[in-house]
Amino acid sequence: MTAGSLIPLVRTLGADPLVVDAMVDAARTAAPEIARLPVAETRRHVAVLLDAGLAAFDGTGDPDHHDFADATRLGADRAAQGVPLAAVLCGVRAGRTRVFEIAIDRGRRAGIPYETLLDGALELDRYASALERHLIDGYHAAERRLAHDRADAVAGLLRRLLLGEGTGPDADELARFGLNPATPYHCLVTGPEPRPAVRCAGLLGTVDGRVAGLSARPPKPTGAATLTVFGPAVPLADAADAYRLCVAAWQAAESFGRRGVHAVADLAGEAALAAQPGLAALLRDSLLGRLRPGDPFHRELVSTALSYLDHGQRLDQTASALHVHPNTVRYRLRRLQDLTGLPAGTEERLTVLETLRWWWALHTWLTSLPRRGSPTPTRRSPRGSADPAWSGSSPRGS
Repeated sequence: MTAGSLIPLVRTLGADPLVVDAMVDAARTAAPEIARLPVAETRRHVAVLLDAGLAAFDGTGDPDHHDFADATRLGADRAAQGVPLAAVLCGVRAGRTRVFEIAIDRGRRAGIPYETLLDGALELDRYASALERHLIDGYHAAERRLAHDRADAVAGLLRRLLLGEGTGPDADELARFGLNPATPYHCLVTGPEPRPAVRCAGLLGTVDGRVAGLSARPPKPTGAATLTVFGPAVPLADAADAYRLCVAAWQAAESFGRRGVHAVADLAGEAALAAQPGLAALLRDSLLGRLRPGDPFHRELVSTALSYLDHGQRLDQTASALHVHPNTVRYRLRRLQDLTGLPAGTEERLTVLETLRWWWALHTWLTSLPRRGSPTPTRRSPRGSADPAWSGSSPRGS
């Protein structure tokens, strides 16, 4: 006897409602997520899968060449219901094991030899495996479709909240996306990366080409070299204003080369300066007009002065940051003072507004330099004015 002699047995299995009931019980027992679904729905799906598998077994050829569209649809339905794939497979395999047990038991009682039962079970398992693969494919395809649809829906909701597009969402719509109109939220803006490098339990989507969103808690950094800006927690009615501030702060911080997670308040200075590009250019040209962008030594002087201002006008801290001797810092500041009038002597401290003015001019000069397409010739200093980094002392009269 061959596996083909099991055809009558297989057909009786498909026509017996008790077999379907046994498979349903096995699936619901094995997977609590399946047990929470309506029994009638589970029974209908089990009957469809059993019919498909047995019909394929009743035919001929490669199992993958048979029509398993019902299995694909079942996988898609379970994905739409939010049933985990592991639970779906657990239920399917429990049902498959149960129908195998019933088939072997009935075959033995019908006097079918063990060798024939074993061959038939192996053949039936091939068809069951093909059916399972189609179910998994249907599940994953539905997952991708649902994720895309949800991403579009989230982006649409965020545009309405953050850009004021269309009508505002009602409480029910907000609830569907996990938002509470009575809860204040932090607005956040990060880069255009498809997967934002922040840990955030809120709602994220693409708005104006950047990843933006709302979160009940400030975002946490992940260590990635990206920039994320977030505002204070505000009611949803004020989210659009918060978003505008976040975007302005993000653009300013990006232009200043910032990375990491920053609050809008911490970037207020950068945002205010970035909002006045015309004034920045005027200040650069007025204070630093004698500097030559193509001169590496002038670049070095400006970088040193910026570091000096950033370190509270402290020679020792500036020297440590630049890995040079304090006398080298003092010399460079004097050379820059000769060229620009920068009052950066150790005996005279700049006021807050003077510091702001010079820092802004120096930073603008340095960041607006044209890209060098070829190496810039090394500047030769006049005799007696060489950088004293080698000697550890500043030349007199410089």
